[in-house]
Amino acid sequence: MSDAEQPETGSHEHHEHDHGVEGPGYATPQAAIEEAEPEETAYVMGLHVGQDVDAPDFLAVVDVDPDSETYAEIVERVRMPNKGDELHHFGWNACSSSCHVGGLERRHLVIPGQRSSRIHIVDTKERRDPEITNVIEPEEVYDHDLSAPHTVHCIPDGEILVSMLGDADGDLPGGFLELNDDFEVQGRWDPPGEIEMNYDFWYQPRHDVMLSTEWAAPKTYYPGFDLEDVEDGKYGQRLHFWSWSEGTVEQTIDLGEDGLIPLEARFLHTPESTHGYVGAALSSNIIHFWEESGSRSDPDASGDEPRVGEYRAEPAIEFDDREHEDWDMPVPALVTDILVSMDDRYLFGSNWLHGEVWMYDISDPANPRKADSISIGGYFGDRQELNDRELVAGPQMLQLSLDGERLYWTTSLFSSWDNQFFPEMAEKGSVMLKADVNPRKGTLSLDEDFLVDFGDLPEGPARAHEIRWPDGDCTSDVWQ
Repeated sequence: MSDAEQPETGSHEHHEHDHGVEGPGYATPQAAIEEAEPEETAYVMGLHVGQDVDAPDFLAVVDVDPDSETYAEIVERVRMPNKGDELHHFGWNACSSSCHVGGLERRHLVIPGQRSSRIHIVDTKERRDPEITNVIEPEEVYDHDLSAPHTVHCIPDGEILVSMLGDADGDLPGGFLELNDDFEVQGRWDPPGEIEMNYDFWYQPRHDVMLSTEWAAPKTYYPGFDLEDVEDGKYGQRLHFWSWSEGTVEQTIDLGEDGLIPLEARFLHTPESTHGYVGAALSSNIIHFWEESGSRSDPDASGDEPRVGEYRAEPAIEFDDREHEDWDMPVPALVTDILVSMDDRYLFGSNWLHGEVWMYDISDPANPRKADSISIGGYFGDRQELNDRELVAGPQMLQLSLDGERLYWTTSLFSSWDNQFFPEMAEKGSVMLKADVNPRKGTLSLDEDFLVDFGDLPEGPARAHEIRWPDGDCTSDVWQ
């Protein structure tokens, strides 16, 4: 059921790209930049978990076409069939890593519930009128001793990989669940117990490598954040480098105090590169990782060529803690999301507690140079409202247009953490905002005409989380 009349642009077939490939996506990152049309529709997670709202979470369809009469409005919502899912991160059934696979479409969204372990399949053939076509119930997930799905990545040939943060009881270890191209549970991708903690992951198939990061056991982070849990070692600080073809960990790097709670993982988009970044939330650092030159040429002790080269990791950007009168300790920036522009020129990120969204020039990956930032929301943001709407929290989940000229963000992190650090969000909901980006000058400017208010909905306020574009985006597309 629509919440608003749909404009004429709301129902159309997916664009066909003249890039000489048979399947979904684009042949190269540069083709994505050159051939993508400006985004008109955004898919955004909306949730009511942790609020006094008796309604299920939903997928919001947001109009981001500035020429539309419903610009910056939610034009449709796909409500989940159950309450209490805590929709969080989601992804596509196929992306540019499968551009060689004829007949495969980037058409279905795979939408997990973090708390329920339920996985929803949504068909977006009609872009502004998507519909749920399948639901994988929690019991099918628990059968593989997994729970708490997080990151969804489409992998070559149509399969789908989902990082799982806990076992069937919400304890450790986590792992990975694989779905086939019919959205059936194929089983575990990894050997049980290969890792303890899990969170985000990214793969670089040309180098046969995958990187995974760590949060904590669901039972640890579900209730909220407790500093004693960090002191007791219940939160992660390691990076795991896997053999993509074998599904086994080849190297683990312990980041120590420099890398407490390493969350979002991003390789550069060019498939030739082994450089990338991880945001260490609690340490308020950006970790740069890379493969050591020549490390693949040395055989291991068995005389075989190593499947994955030796990786290195070190802090490349550091954000200082700040004093606040209401805190007994300095407030960390809490880097909660990062992304790399499609041309691998800029790194964008959000400091949720400090209230800052920033961009760094990463032309030299080992030596990022700050380009610009916007101070907004959070505990320290220079601007705390927009168009008479109090912002409540700082920037959190980010998404960038494929041409790198528009940056969007939402302000909810996780329901229990929202209520702990920004309790007003439970009553007022969160927002989606936008900045215009000038990649040539390296500047950000707040678009004061764009605000999507997730606090103004018929059932009551909601939290907005991850953002996806119908034609792929900077945080989901991978190239071979």
